[in-house]
Amino acid sequence: MSETKELPRMLARYRSEVFPALMEEFGYDNPMRVPAIKKIVLNVGAGEANDNPKVLDYAVDTLRIITGQQPVITRARKSIAGFKLREGRAIGVKVTLRGERMWAFYDRLVNIALPRIRDFRGVPSKFDGRGNYTIGLREQLIFPEVPFDSIDKVRGMEVTIVTSAQSDEEGRRLLTLLGMPFNDIKR
Repeated sequence: MSETKELPRMLARYRSEVFPALMEEFGYDNPMRVPAIKKIVLNVGAGEANDNPKVLDYAVDTLRIITGQQPVITRARKSIAGFKLREGRAIGVKVTLRGERMWAFYDRLVNIALPRIRDFRGVPSKFDGRGNYTIGLREQLIFPEVPFDSIDKVRGMEVTIVTSAQSDEEGRRLLTLLGMPFNDIKR
């Protein structure tokens, strides 16, 4: 029995609405030039892991709950005396999402998590110059799957959305059409 698997909502929206809109708006002659989201990287910096190694365990558990994927512990590349940091010491946790998990996470981020931020008026539309977007979140509790009782401390994270866009304008338009609530763009 071959059952047809349902596409994530955002991927279906990308294919049916966003892709044709970008193709027409930017006048691409080749469909392969149309920007898409390639991957989403979540990063939690845990510099206080020097004093308390349990901090990394909490960060790993939180990212695992949010993404449904096992995080990787990141280590310092070089020693910095001013920060009391030694080369090779664990300083953070990260997860890279691709494929269906990426689209499902993006859907939850835009439609559930961001609107739960107190006094939310949108996210800044500052891109990196190559069409990629990073947003800093101040707490992990905006994701409904994180139980309030299980956290030791409110910890922020960075969410980086890597696109195949060639410019910030293309990346901004892609994310706007996919529902990213930028605070300076009128829909």
